Amino acid sequence: MALDKQKDYSINTIIGPGSYIVGNIDSPGFTRVDGNVLGDLKAQGQVVIGENARMKSNVSGTFVTIGGVVYGDVLASEGIFIMATGLVKGDIITRRIRADEGCFIHGHVKVCKTVEAWNKAVLEYREIIAFTKNHG
Repeated sequence: MALDKQKDYSINTIIGPGSYIVGNIDSPGFTRVDGNVLGDLKAQGQVVIGENARMKSNVSGTFVTIGGVVYGDVLASEGIFIMATGLVKGDIITRRIRADEGCFIHGHVKVCKTVEAWNKAVLEYREIIAFTKNHG
């Protein structure tokens, strides 16, 4: 039996309560947001959006947990968990999804069964975003 690589669960980026960030964020690993963000968040690891977080952002990460409010699209290569307190107003593309009773999702949800389907869905999404930006 092969050993799995140990995952690094240390938090690389924290946006604390009361913080207000305007601008895009690129994080090299695990990211936790408990404040307010206006700008896209791209993380190379897991993302946790706390219950008091408010984001007007497109969010991407390996596994995304949402307890607060996200106005924007969410791309999660491994999976997404939307807590009962979570609200997503935007599209979701992921490989697995779990949504607690009481959460709110307003948008399209695409769950991809294979890595190939995930890669295709993300490519199509990025093409649509690029076209929209260029043809407003």
